[in-house]
Amino acid sequence: MNITRNNLDALNAVVTVEVSKSDYAPKVEKVLSDYRKNAAIPGFRKGTVPMSLIQKQYGKAVLLEEVNKVLQENLNRYLQEEKIDILGNPLPVVTEDFNWDAEDFKFDFELGLTPEVVVDLTAKNSLIQYKVIADESMLDAQVGRIQKQYGKIVSTDVVAEGSDVSGVFANEEKGINNRTTLDMDLFADKKAAKAFIGKKVGDVITLKTKGLFYDDHKLMDVLAISHDDVHGLDIEVTFTIDEVVAREAAELNQELFDKLFGPGVINSVEELKAKIKEDAETQFAQQSDQKFLTDVSEFLIANTKFDLPAAFLKRWIQTAGENPLTAEEAEAEYTKSENGLRYQLIEGRIMADNNLQITFEELKDFTSGLIRKQMAQFGQMNPSDEDVQGIVARVMGNQEEVKRLSEQVMSEKMLSLFKDKVKAKSKEVNYDDFVKVMYGEM
Repeated sequence: MNITRNNLDALNAVVTVEVSKSDYAPKVEKVLSDYRKNAAIPGFRKGTVPMSLIQKQYGKAVLLEEVNKVLQENLNRYLQEEKIDILGNPLPVVTEDFNWDAEDFKFDFELGLTPEVVVDLTAKNSLIQYKVIADESMLDAQVGRIQKQYGKIVSTDVVAEGSDVSGVFANEEKGINNRTTLDMDLFADKKAAKAFIGKKVGDVITLKTKGLFYDDHKLMDVLAISHDDVHGLDIEVTFTIDEVVAREAAELNQELFDKLFGPGVINSVEELKAKIKEDAETQFAQQSDQKFLTDVSEFLIANTKFDLPAAFLKRWIQTAGENPLTAEEAEAEYTKSENGLRYQLIEGRIMADNNLQITFEELKDFTSGLIRKQMAQFGQMNPSDEDVQGIVARVMGNQEEVKRLSEQVMSEKMLSLFKDKVKAKSKEVNYDDFVKVMYGEM
């Protein structure tokens, strides 16, 4: 077995694998011998079929299979031993006049080589890291929502300020048909909220989904669509009103405070607002962090320059899937996936340069924390360590879950690194302005 490499340029190479008869013949002979022992051919007792007949019937197929096994095994070992980083998989060079009747064979494989990537996290940029605050108007609005939520329900005929409206969201093309109840105060699009005023049961209102709520997850809930489908959704939906109710605001007293947070935890409107502010800004920080992570990732993709073996990757994409693609389909697929591939290489370089790794204990601790949060949401505030670790063990036994959780842990590590090294400006905004930033309106 002889393997040689010819570097065509910095991103492309051809590996030639020479397979001689001695590399595969013993394996072929053993397989054919096993076939002979078990072959059931009319006119011959089991185990007495002539080898020439076995060779004629099975020889070529066995030869192809065993040569391929030897070829793949030695090619993979060569790539590992030579520490050759490749993109995709080796692509065999097809020759129409290949002679399988020869004793020695020569195979060529194209390689797409991983480019050298240099990432400068301290590069000059115009990135902004937002600190989102819950301002006084937001706190007042939230206190009003609490009063409304715990107030007395009164049926009414016409939608007015502060009404709750039940009805059905629909969009035939997207298969949306979901009944829900809307609080007018939750609309980010104030024009949409005003469109309801004065409407009655049976009226139909047309709304645009983009920017309808402050949080896309609210849109996901009211339309009953998936997390993947809701982001960037920009369609028209209809809302058919089937019930209107008003609420008489609850009094801001100790009875309400105790109902919300437990006896004696909150004792005044000022303490209530402070609690609301703390909880809201914790949630806002998560959203701000996600935007910063996305912004830095997009900046790095746009500003970290390196070439890819594009022609090779397009040919590889044509054959990589379950069904072969045309050249045009592979071109389209490459265009869709190029930025994702570039970020994978950038992220890999950052991880190597900064020694970012995930230990098993870190993954267990992270999983344990998630499980405790989820249990708390269902009222289990103090689960035993034994119960939590039992669930952790089951989760860690699922490879798909381990992969998903590992990505979350690494995302947190990358975010922490970006906050430390990327020289972004800090800017304090209220939530309304942050939403405008998210939708490109500022």
